[in-house]
This record gives sequence, structure tokens and C-alpha cells, in this order.
Amino acid sequence: MKIIIDADACPKNVLAACQSLGQKFHLPVWTVASFNHNIVSDQHFVVGNASQETDIKVLNLAEQGDIAVTQDWGLAAMLLGKGVTCISPGGKEYKDDTIGFMLETRETMAKVRRSGGRTKGPKKRSASDDQRFNTHLERMIVRVRV
Repeated sequence: MKIIIDADACPKNVLAACQSLGQKFHLPVWTVASFNHNIVSDQHFVVGNASQETDIKVLNLAEQGDIAVTQDWGLAAMLLGKGVTCISPGGKEYKDDTIGFMLETRETMAKVRRSGGRTKGPKKRSASDDQRFNTHLERMIVRVRV
């Protein structure tokens, strides 16, 4: 079991929490990001900056029983199909029974934007977001390791 992080847009506090929990539970933490990002990690994979390159590398590295951290719903859907447990940087676990609806919502919002509409962006990250992520990731590790 390992923790794999889609580190292209991952908040630094989330990276730190993953590394801390990886040490606590003796799990390797792998990060993947394009060469445009400066990531400090024991096991870091650098990819080009072409569209989806990071996602493809994460998908290729992931194995059943791993935990992946990503905010990309499409990547999460593919990882779930491989038996990987996925969590967002906000601490929300992606599940097989809800990912389809999430992808439909994403497509609907993209249609709104393409037609000139506006959608809300993400809220500013708070300390409570960091705490929620840390708590949920730790529970996830304990549950998946059993």
C-alpha cells in the first residue's frame, strides 16, 4: 500500500499531511507533478506539462489497495475502477456510487461555461480544511490497511 499524490495542484499543507501520515503508518508517499512544479518528496515523479500527463502517470503507478489524493474527478473515477481508494485535498472520499453524478455535474458546469455562463470557483483553503483532510486520510489509511 502506498499514498500517491496528484501533486500538480495539491496544496502544500495536504502534501505535508500525507508525508506525516506516511511516516506514522510506514507507508511510502509518491508524488507526481509536471516539471513546472517544485515538489519536495522522497519518491517524486516528474512528467512533462502536456494535458493529462500527470493523470496518466498516477494511473499507471496506482495499484489496487493504494490511496490516491487528487482533485480531478475523472482521474478519481478511473482509479476507483482499479480498486484504488481516492480522497480529495478537501478530505472528501470519492465513492463508486457517487462518482457518476459528480462527473455529470462537472459536464453540466462545463456546458454552462462554454455558453458564456459563470460558475463559482473554489473557496479559499482554511485551517479547518487541513484538519478535515488529515482526519479523513488517517481514518482511510486505518480502514484500507485492515
